[in-house]
Amino acid sequence: MTRNDVYELLTEFTQKEALIKHALSVEAAMRAYAEKFGEDPDTWGMVGLLHDFDYEKYPTLDDHPFRGAEILRERGYPEEWITAILGHAEHTGVPRETLMAKTLFAVDELCGLITATAYVRPSRKLEEVQVKSVKKKLKDKRFAAQVSREDIRKGAEELGVDFDEHIETVIKAMQGIADQLGL
Repeated sequence: MTRNDVYELLTEFTQKEALIKHALSVEAAMRAYAEKFGEDPDTWGMVGLLHDFDYEKYPTLDDHPFRGAEILRERGYPEEWITAILGHAEHTGVPRETLMAKTLFAVDELCGLITATAYVRPSRKLEEVQVKSVKKKLKDKRFAAQVSREDIRKGAEELGVDFDEHIETVIKAMQGIADQLGL
């Protein structure tokens, strides 16, 4: 499978620009962590791109990411990828046993919070987002209320990384594709 194959699958099921940008953010964060951990950035990036590919069509807890897993199995995607994708959502009950699965869970909600933090900057630019600004927004439960603060903290803990360093890693990864994100 190539990134192009994965991107085509993403856009086959996802039309909303915000969801595509979220997938690109998670891809960038996954690639950054893969490089940090000595893993394959292409594989990890593709898992990041796919993690929510079914969400627009199947947004309920009963369907997402279960329907996506079925589709990925039908199309011959690796089971390790599917298990990581299932594990990114707490309600599935699928344990995160691999470093890739733990990383996907750790970066998913954080990417959303960082994006929201950039949107409220006067310039709407990721280059202005700093760890301290993300942590400040993290404390404000009314800000980006749909973002799970518990998942962000639990993700960093499961991954075994310093919290500030985790935020910095994801910010830098997203800054690397800021033009694609419109930020």
